[in-house]
Amino acid sequence: MTTSLHHLGRRTALIAAALVLAGCGAVGTRPAASDIHVMTSGGFTAAYNDLRPGFEKASGRAVKTAYGASMGNADDSIPSRLARGEPADVVILARPALDALVAQGKVVPGSEVDLVRSSIGFAVKKGAPKPDISSVDALKRTLIAAPSIAYSASASGTYYETELLKNLGIEAQVKPKSKRILSERVGTVVARGDAALGLQQVSELLPIEGIDYVGALPAEVQRVTVFSAGVATASKQPDAARELIRYLNSPAAAPTIAKTGLEPLTAR
Repeated sequence: MTTSLHHLGRRTALIAAALVLAGCGAVGTRPAASDIHVMTSGGFTAAYNDLRPGFEKASGRAVKTAYGASMGNADDSIPSRLARGEPADVVILARPALDALVAQGKVVPGSEVDLVRSSIGFAVKKGAPKPDISSVDALKRTLIAAPSIAYSASASGTYYETELLKNLGIEAQVKPKSKRILSERVGTVVARGDAALGLQQVSELLPIEGIDYVGALPAEVQRVTVFSAGVATASKQPDAARELIRYLNSPAAAPTIAKTGLEPLTAR
């Protein structure tokens, strides 16, 4: 009888241990289920990268990130990523592109939140003479004199190739020596010496090593882009997605955002 009880007790202990191990395994898989997937375009990337660790620490959630242009058909652009069905809970991109995704059913209507205002600027290779872009006339002279110009395939580049050069009346002279950059930062191209002058969102130029920031476009021809966030319709974590967007739009996030060359549109 005592032996039977001993074996029964041992068996019960083994079952209990197995249950504990099973429970530990279940707990171990939980963080993956609560990961938040974010797609962000370049204009907000520097601010986002600085803010993400704070959110992860405060929320206990891991944030997985995919980077890409707001528009265009490059393989790594946000529209292309969503079309392929890549996981996304939050998308952060230029507001017109976000509105297009809402219309396409890719982003939840009413979830859109404007985060920042972003200006366009120029950069040259580190140590190169900085050209004068202080006025519209000076900008025209600089663009005409530049041997080569790189511009992005996203919001700033679209403005440059479809409006700015035409409005300045120098499209025929300047566009042939301008190169549209896909899937790479314009500043990186300039730093390599593959273009003498680079145009992109200021917040995308400032973090790049090997270049000198020249300045922003003159106010008369500046095109300010609003970058906004929205919840993807395919999100598996919509509540967590909204939590992250609130964090990025909070007053506490504003100083970090401002340091990256953006104007925060903090929730009041």
